[in-house]
Amino acid sequence: MGTTWSVQCASATRLDLHTLHDAVQARLDQVVAQMSTWHVDTDIMRFNRGRAGEWFALQDDFLHVLTAALEIAAASEGTFDPTVSPLVAAWGFGAHAGARGRPTPADLVDARARVGWQHLRFDADQRRVRQPGGLMLDLSAIAKGYGVDVVAALLRRRGIDSALVEVGGELYGYGRKPDGQPWRVLVESSPDEEVDDDGLEPRVLTLDGVAVATSGDRWHAYAHEGRRYSHTIDPRSGEPVTDAAAAVTVVAADAMQADAWATALTVMGTADGQAFAARHGLAARFLQRSAQGLQETMTPAFERHLAA
Repeated sequence: MGTTWSVQCASATRLDLHTLHDAVQARLDQVVAQMSTWHVDTDIMRFNRGRAGEWFALQDDFLHVLTAALEIAAASEGTFDPTVSPLVAAWGFGAHAGARGRPTPADLVDARARVGWQHLRFDADQRRVRQPGGLMLDLSAIAKGYGVDVVAALLRRRGIDSALVEVGGELYGYGRKPDGQPWRVLVESSPDEEVDDDGLEPRVLTLDGVAVATSGDRWHAYAHEGRRYSHTIDPRSGEPVTDAAAAVTVVAADAMQADAWATALTVMGTADGQAFAARHGLAARFLQRSAQGLQETMTPAFERHLAA
């Protein structure tokens, strides 16, 4: 998926790290083979090339992630949309990026016509999904988190007592380190945070059976003709989000949920995202740019995860 992974672990029994490495890589390869848009021969790309009306059988991983993606799309009122890929590409981002800069009106109309999670016919009982014609699935905003979760599950099955798993910056920690302490991680910063003279207080999270993911406009953005464009595209408007927070961090029971909700809250914009997170009890931290510098907001659920 165009990214890296790492595992730190502790176990009471001696580990063959070469065998463990190969097992983790093989498990992630299964996820990639089903849901990566960076390879032409994956299951998701076969769906994207499918004919209108064609049904596609789903393997276990794909089925699980698509089920969650559609549930979050509905719950977020479309700010998370697993079919947004044509718009992302139209604005010059993603695995199939077009030219950078503002798309032509005709290109935007074409892209918007091929976006909309509601157009999918999803038959969970029969483990299949129907291509309505021209729709492109992209699960990159949730599948990396799922990759974290399946690696953590593999480590638990192998009797590993404690681990910190990372895929593309998304994290899940469980158990205690040899010194008896839980895993602690620094909340990922925004570029503004790193050069802020006043310096916001570093935020350290305790991860013991929970995951954390951060979204924002630092990772994928470009300037064109005096305007800055972010890769965070609002599927409802077809435009890059203009009120995006510098960074949104979400803590959840699993990395798949944290990954997707960090994206959804970013797309909502800072004010609406904060209100939604507070209303629904999501553990979220927002960094908002202002004339006075960075402003930090955390929900009570997020504060409970901060290390003492």
